[in-house]
Amino acid sequence: MKISLQDIGKKFNRQWVFKGVNYNFESNGSYALVGNNGSGKSTLLQIIFNYQTYSKGLIQYELAGKILTEENLVGKISLAAPYLDLLDDFNLLEMLQFHFGIIPKQDDITLAEMIQACGLSGQENKFIKHFSSGMKQRLKLVMAIYANTPLLLLDEPCSNLDEQGIAWYRNLVQTQLKKRTIIIASNQLFEYDFCDATLAILDFKI
Repeated sequence: MKISLQDIGKKFNRQWVFKGVNYNFESNGSYALVGNNGSGKSTLLQIIFNYQTYSKGLIQYELAGKILTEENLVGKISLAAPYLDLLDDFNLLEMLQFHFGIIPKQDDITLAEMIQACGLSGQENKFIKHFSSGMKQRLKLVMAIYANTPLLLLDEPCSNLDEQGIAWYRNLVQTQLKKRTIIIASNQLFEYDFCDATLAILDFKI
């Protein structure tokens, strides 16, 4: 998927978070949105996800040569982020079944293989509310990365992960390079040093 940002700006009340963002994310490229905490990188990622509205400008999504409307975006974008909630009253298997009942999964992996891939084998019947923060983050990443979507968005993907979890994330996300468009919001180099390009939010501050 190709995403074109044309003079995008976002403000809260009278304060601009960023303004004048012009950038093209090319199909199957990998990109990092970088900036200090509070700089607006998560806000821009949420705008691309169509979760937040922007205050000015235009975003255009293109897939296989066709322009997509907002309605066409459903099921084509996956996101993993610390602020996204899981369903605590579901167990692990129910969570995966529910998620991939809405968003298609990649054909070459089963739910059992996903559970094994994120190190949660034997936890299929454990309720999400009893998961540690690290287990929840692994699950969020698995649900986003193994979704069959042309656009993958990751916001601070290594939040709550230990060193082993970080290595696992890096190996997993790099299997997706050149297969889909990937945008990672981060201020940690190890989360995105494999990306093709970086976009610094501070370049668009007023």
